[in-house]
Amino acid sequence: MPDFRLPYGKTHLEFSLPDAWAPELIAPRDVPGAADPLAEVMHALEASPVIGRPSSVVRLPSSVAIAVNDKTRPVPHHLLLPPLLRKLEAAGIAPERITLIIATGTHAPMPPEEFGLVIPAEILQRYAVISHDCDAADLVPLGKTQRGVEVRANRRYMAADLRIVVGNIEPHQFMGWSGGVKSAAVGLTARETINANHALMTEPGAELGHYDDNPARQEVEEIGRLMDIGYALNAILNEHKQIVHALAGDPVAVMRDGIPLARGICQMEVAAPFDLLIISPGGHPKDINLYQAQKALGHATLVMQPGGSVILAAACPDGTGSPGYDRFMADPAMVSYEAVLARYKREGYRLGPHKAWQIARDASRIRLLTITDIPTEHARRLLLNPVAGIDEALAAARAGLPRQPHVGIMPIANATIPALRS
Repeated sequence: MPDFRLPYGKTHLEFSLPDAWAPELIAPRDVPGAADPLAEVMHALEASPVIGRPSSVVRLPSSVAIAVNDKTRPVPHHLLLPPLLRKLEAAGIAPERITLIIATGTHAPMPPEEFGLVIPAEILQRYAVISHDCDAADLVPLGKTQRGVEVRANRRYMAADLRIVVGNIEPHQFMGWSGGVKSAAVGLTARETINANHALMTEPGAELGHYDDNPARQEVEEIGRLMDIGYALNAILNEHKQIVHALAGDPVAVMRDGIPLARGICQMEVAAPFDLLIISPGGHPKDINLYQAQKALGHATLVMQPGGSVILAAACPDGTGSPGYDRFMADPAMVSYEAVLARYKREGYRLGPHKAWQIARDASRIRLLTITDIPTEHARRLLLNPVAGIDEALAAARAGLPRQPHVGIMPIANATIPALRS
């Protein structure tokens, strides 16, 4: 029987390793989900009411817009949205005054026939649902951030009297943490706004797990203030995508309360850097495309020996997920990580090519081997060093290992913060 299983798309890869390798598991703590996840969500909504308690003198909003994440995020909308919507209706806000907006960021707008992938059917039947388009001509100008970034945002969202965000709090490789206002401040803004914010990913502090000292994340908070986002409902999930905690209320307060809870689940300390890491983003939808799956590599290389090997297992049925990334890598001159880094330095930040830079930054320090459903020739052009399967990857990695290698397995790398023990 194989000793290990690694998430891969909607399935798993199974493999065995030599006993002498004694691999270390680096994964979020196996904490149980809430016994009653709906009750957990309702408790969060009661603790910080979205409108106010019945005895409160609160002006009822005439309309509400709710930012929800797209299909690339494993947000449990089927558990988060129904209690939230019931609360809004119970407060006197009719369904026709509530709009759900799928926050796609710079991803392609989701067509209506795909809305069911993220929003339960009974909600689609009762409420207006639209998808954001970051290139729409009618985005609303809101001014500039302190860094001079011009902010434009979704018109339907900004027209609402109360603006809400729904999402997860989880690690993010350069934003530090997802959650809070990010679903709207990135997900419902203009391409130029997102590009300018994400260009901060090379700045000091724009790192995994950082919040207060993170320039990219703090600008997102500033964008959220310009958008006047009034309420957040966020979940913290375990490795089985079950709700462990739900938090609601002021978006910044939700982040400050939620980050320690999330860190307690997903940050794992290791004693020494690894010679070999076998990693998965965590399966679908974390490896739906390379744009998402790259995060696993970015997390893993934080605890790698220079020159060590990383085996990345990422199905990527939707390819790279970024036409701009594909065009950048189609340049015949992009034959090495050094060439990618040099071109990126010349041309500066662009969304899409930034993924090529991130992969080149990390893969230039280690030896990358990739198991993927991306066609082999395409994967080679992307400098992923594709291999046919886990056995071939292990055989290739074995050749460069020391006699007693330090080996690790990261099955849910996108949701894991590995840290060297100080």
